Amino acid sequence: MPTTSDWLAGARPRTLPAAVAPVLAGTGVAAYVDEPVWWKAVLALVVSLALQVGVNYANDYSDGIRGTDDDRVGPLRLVGSGTATPGAVKRAAFLAFGVAGVAGLVLAATTAWWLVAVGAACVVAAWFYTGGSHPYGYLALGEVMVFVFFGLVAVVGTTYVQTGTFEEAALYAAVGIGALACAILVVNNLRDVPTDTVAGKRTLAVRLGEERTRGLYLLLVVAAAAAVVAVAAATTWTALLGLGFLVLALPALRTVLTGATERALVPVLQQTGTAELAWSVLVGVPLLLA
Repeated sequence: MPTTSDWLAGARPRTLPAAVAPVLAGTGVAAYVDEPVWWKAVLALVVSLALQVGVNYANDYSDGIRGTDDDRVGPLRLVGSGTATPGAVKRAAFLAFGVAGVAGLVLAATTAWWLVAVGAACVVAAWFYTGGSHPYGYLALGEVMVFVFFGLVAVVGTTYVQTGTFEEAALYAAVGIGALACAILVVNNLRDVPTDTVAGKRTLAVRLGEERTRGLYLLLVVAAAAAVVAVAAATTWTALLGLGFLVLALPALRTVLTGATERALVPVLQQTGTAELAWSVLVGVPLLLA
């Protein structure tokens, strides 16, 4: 029987900054435009965290039953390691999706009912990343969907539920957050290129090859830095403090560009997630104060 610590490890806590960061950034924009609605920000955070945990368990389940995780470097895989049964992990995934759904319904009921369709699309995208007969994560589309849902939808949506408007600054912030969320997945898939190749999982990293994948990581970090400048130009120049995220991103970038592989890339996941969180705080707090 899996222990509580096993379930926590299976939730992959190192990825959770990718769920917190868009809510912080979106709330910062809402504060600058009008004023934050804190209870809606909290509900948006619940939705984001629950979706992240749900997609982590869903990936564990789907990759586990396919055998993709039988020989995998990195965090504990509940199904692949035999620690938990596939059915139990699947139920955990849908429990997390259920929590996201309840919080999302409250936001939709108090903002706009069309948000229900957006929430449903998020759950479908989370499940079919590695689930179903033709998972898009196996077709090199994972990074695109992460950018859309953990960047554009999460940041712009967080601002919208608090202000009722679509803001230019929220779009720029979404690009920065989405770029770093993609960078986390890029590192994850770069680490797994050898095992994914054997398992037939054609991620973007497998298709591009290791050298070009490392270049993609660099491009995403540069895009995140450019997004800080764009947000500052649309709001207040104090938001340029957001460039401080590079203090955390550059060591990770150095590791990636110097050819690190497999286990040596595991710390980069946390470093990139922390850099994304720093981006949201260093941009969001100046917007809140302004």
